[in-house]
Formats: sequence, structure tokens, C-alpha cells
Amino acid sequence: MNKIRDNLAEEYLSGKQNHPWIVTFSGGKDSTLVAHLVFDLLLDLPPSLRQRKIFFCSNDTLVESPPIARHMRDTLADILNAARIFKLPIDGEVTIPKPTETFWVLLIGKGYPSPNRNMRWCTDRLKISPTSAYITDKIAANGAAIIVLGVRKDESSARRVSIESHQNQDHSNLTPHGSLAGAYVYRPIVDLSTDDVWEFLAAHHPPWGNSHRRLIQLYRDALGGECPIVLSQDDAPGCGTNSSRFGCWTCTVVNKDKSLQGFVDVGNTQFTPLIEFRDWLAEIRNLPEYRQVHRRNGQFTIKNGKHIPGPFTIAARKMILEKLLAVQAAHGEVLISEAEIRLIKNIWVSDILDAAERKSA
Repeated sequence: MNKIRDNLAEEYLSGKQNHPWIVTFSGGKDSTLVAHLVFDLLLDLPPSLRQRKIFFCSNDTLVESPPIARHMRDTLADILNAARIFKLPIDGEVTIPKPTETFWVLLIGKGYPSPNRNMRWCTDRLKISPTSAYITDKIAANGAAIIVLGVRKDESSARRVSIESHQNQDHSNLTPHGSLAGAYVYRPIVDLSTDDVWEFLAAHHPPWGNSHRRLIQLYRDALGGECPIVLSQDDAPGCGTNSSRFGCWTCTVVNKDKSLQGFVDVGNTQFTPLIEFRDWLAEIRNLPEYRQVHRRNGQFTIKNGKHIPGPFTIAARKMILEKLLAVQAAHGEVLISEAEIRLIKNIWVSDILDAAERKSA
């Protein structure tokens, strides 16, 4: 770990450039370790050497697993509050989808069918676009930016292949980002094992206060890993897989939500309605009585001799909203905002008028 600390300090103090760092923080073990080490680095430096700005960037799809979203937001708030107290050059933000591209607006408003492996419309709109926009803004303001990622080869064979396919520039710790011009990727913990990560977090209190016990307990309760911060389609396969279990509670790409089920198994029964609703969304996806014959653009689509159904019908969308509101009441916390509901109903009206216009044409 000392070598990683030295490498972080050398990179931060590099005289070759002073591009800001963007630390992607999901609240999981790996991003927490990186956040811990970066915060420690700044505390160890004299104020005169803390010249490089650091931004912490988290992403909330607004349908995150509730305990994970709460932990991420609470921890980021602790980090930013401590940074203000210590007068560190740290700022941060939680990115969210555009109002017109939230999960509920697209699924219930426009009738997009529940995502699956062949039609995973959620990843780009909920994860990639909001975070990429944040990074692009920082690049525009500073000329370039360095994305500090908590990725490790030890996470999975797929992750190892992905990391090794993106080599650092000669004599550098940085890799040009594949799709964000002006962005460079820095992976300080890439060679650590999972045991290395847990041993460090268990043995050290976070420099922003409190402890890592809450994080450790989350993993114990939920049986596992987290969906990573996703910045491009290259990263997208890590979202919605059985090995990435801290993700959206609405995720119908996975066969079973092991994370929420883990919380229920240790006594958090308030999540049971969410699991049942997610399973129901997956079940109704391909039922013909709930899907329109035509696509949203009015086209009747045949592919390989097979009819491709359109979005959920208006009646099905109303049914989904009613069921979601019942789940929300049973769960006791907000799952869909009033602003989303208003936008959804406006879309329904527009769709009904468009259908009537096409019919009369």
C-alpha cells in the first residue's frame, strides 16, 4: 500500500500538467479505498502543495438499491463536509438522469419494455450520459481532466481483459479515455486483490471520520459486489450482471436481485415489495396483451419474419404506475417523484393524441 501512496503523491504533484482529478465514487469497497487514499494524500501535503483540484463524482440512477444509495450519499456528504473543515481542494456532485430520461419516465411514460440483455436502454441514459456530461463540463473548464478509477484486475476475468486492453501512455500512469476527448484514466489500485482492499478498510478509519463498519456490514448483508460507475459502453457489461449485485433495484437484466434479497434475509422485510415488483416487471415484459402492435414512431416492424412489438400500451403503463404507487406505500419511502408522475401523464396525453391523429390520417 505504501507504493500506491507514493504513486498517488507523485501523480498529484506532477509538474507535467495540473489537470483536475475526478474521483468516481460509487460507495462500494474499491471506490471507498481510492477516496480514502486520495483524502489521506491531501491531508499529508502542506497547504502550499494542494494546488490540484479534486472532484468527487457519484451517480444516482434514482432507482438505486435504497440502502446503497443512502450509504453513497451519506458518505459523500461526510467527505465533502470534512474537506471543508480541513480546507482541502475537494468538491463533489451526485449526477442524476435528465428529467425526461429517468427510469420511470421512459418505462411508464413512454412505455419502454423492461430492460433485458438484448435491449438494455437504461445504462446509457441513467449512468453513462449524466456522468459523462459532468466530466465533459470539467474538461471544458480546465482543458482536460484525469478520471481516478477504483478498478482492479482481480475483480473478474472480464475486468482484467478490459484493463489490459487499455495500456498506459509511455512513461505514464495515464490512459486516454476511449470516448471522452480530453479525459485520461488513472487506476491507482489496479493490481490489488480483494483481500488487500478489505484488510485495509477493516484496519483503518476513514480520514473524513466515522468508520468503514457500515460499508462492511452492507456487503455482509447483501452478499456481494456493486455495479461500478459506468463511463462508456466498454464498461456497460459490468452493469446488470450477476457478479455486480449492488445496482438498480428495478434491474430486470439480472435473473434475481441477490442484493435486496440479502437485505431481506437479515430482517429488512420492507424491501420485499420491491423484489416482488421487479420480478413482476420482468414477467409482463413480453406478454402481447400489454404491448402495442406498432412502435412509438407508428411503424409496424417485422424482423427475420417475426413481429417486433412496440412499447407497453397506455393501459399497461397505468397499471404499472398504480402498482408502483402501492409498492411505494407499502415500502414507506419515495420511489417515484411527483414531478415524474406529472411528466408521465403528459406523455400519455401526447401519445393518445398522436395515435388518434395517425388513425384519422
